Amino acid sequence: MGTVSLEGMEFYARHGYYEEERIIGNKYSVDIHIELDFDLAAESDKLEGTVNYERIYAIIADVMSIDALLLEHLAHKIIQSVKKEYPKISKVTVKVSKHNPPIRGLCQRASVMLSA
Repeated sequence: MGTVSLEGMEFYARHGYYEEERIIGNKYSVDIHIELDFDLAAESDKLEGTVNYERIYAIIADVMSIDALLLEHLAHKIIQSVKKEYPKISKVTVKVSKHNPPIRGLCQRASVMLSA
């Protein structure tokens, strides 16, 4: 077993509970950690034994392009979509962050982390 991670992916999207957030949009970042048995890839140097980073990014970009109210929903949809594409994955952990969330105070990011 091992872990493949993509960290610091950034997207501009129109997610948010408040209508203004969905009109103006905001910067979001996503980190994903995928646990799987990639012994075949390690031994044979073949992509078929692991996940394709480019495809994982494309899946996440697709999910992030569909407006949502909650970060929790985005994290859940990312996990579902990645596991559908790669059913041999043992576990996926996703962190979705909204930069400069609309709160009355200084906060760089609001984040949700979900594993399945």
